[in-house]
Amino acid sequence: MKRRDFIGTTLGAGIGVGLAASPLLASKRKQTNTPDMKIKILATNWGDGDTIEDFCKKIKSYGYDGLEVWYPTDAGDRERLVNATKANGLAYGFLVGAYQPDFQPHFELFETNLRAATKMKPLYINCHSGKDFFSYEQNKQFIDLTIKVSKESGVGIHHETHRSRIMYSAPVARNFIEKNPDLTLTLDISHWCNVHETLLQDQKETVDMALQRTRHIHLRVGHPESPQVNDPRAPEWNEALDQHLAWWDKVIELRKNAGANTMTFLTEFGPADYMPTIPYTRQPVANQWDINRYMLELIRDRYTS
Repeated sequence: MKRRDFIGTTLGAGIGVGLAASPLLASKRKQTNTPDMKIKILATNWGDGDTIEDFCKKIKSYGYDGLEVWYPTDAGDRERLVNATKANGLAYGFLVGAYQPDFQPHFELFETNLRAATKMKPLYINCHSGKDFFSYEQNKQFIDLTIKVSKESGVGIHHETHRSRIMYSAPVARNFIEKNPDLTLTLDISHWCNVHETLLQDQKETVDMALQRTRHIHLRVGHPESPQVNDPRAPEWNEALDQHLAWWDKVIELRKNAGANTMTFLTEFGPADYMPTIPYTRQPVANQWDINRYMLELIRDRYTS
């Protein structure tokens, strides 16, 4: 087969396995009644080129409850976000983080944006906090700060289990969990699958600790060689998808038992090059939006049917 024909065939197959893949969707349904706990599913604008106004209209039409975006540091962007979400009846959560390799400027920028973000009363704040190479004492300052600001503002502030950040690995996160009883997490466990090159079967106790602290979930499916499978609808990823669903089911159970009134999710399959691509063309092997909408419907059906 010529390369051009191969690319066309592959892309067509990837895009064609869309929302109509009902047998798989049906097989993943779990009648988990959550009448006393609202399930809110948010969209990412990662990889999307629309204006905030068009993006909000689009995700509203798809059935999302809101969006998760980086906290807008520009006043005009903040106003547009508020207006667009209000016009479409959407909630918003914020990402807050910093990237400086030196601790002090990193921490100062993080604190500035964190405190500013709480003033907009988002649904939650997800932290891309610290660095994997900062010391325990340095990274603990981020945790102490977020716990304090959360109590002052009433906004839930959670640290993401994300590569290169404080919670980049399961044993490191466990150390923070054990020593910081008020620490709460955004669970993106796909990163840990990649970091540890397993589906974490050998770290069950540590994973259970993380599930107990989870307050927000990123819906991406990882595997031992990557934080993102190319398409969770493909049968070769059934084991990985089922394992992630089991983790998410446990969080739902824990939060229900704790009397939580809301659980938030973000569909976060990423674009090229986070999504694998075809060599020479950089065309993604599957459609990011189709997959995120599949995850939206999967979770909605699983926990609210």
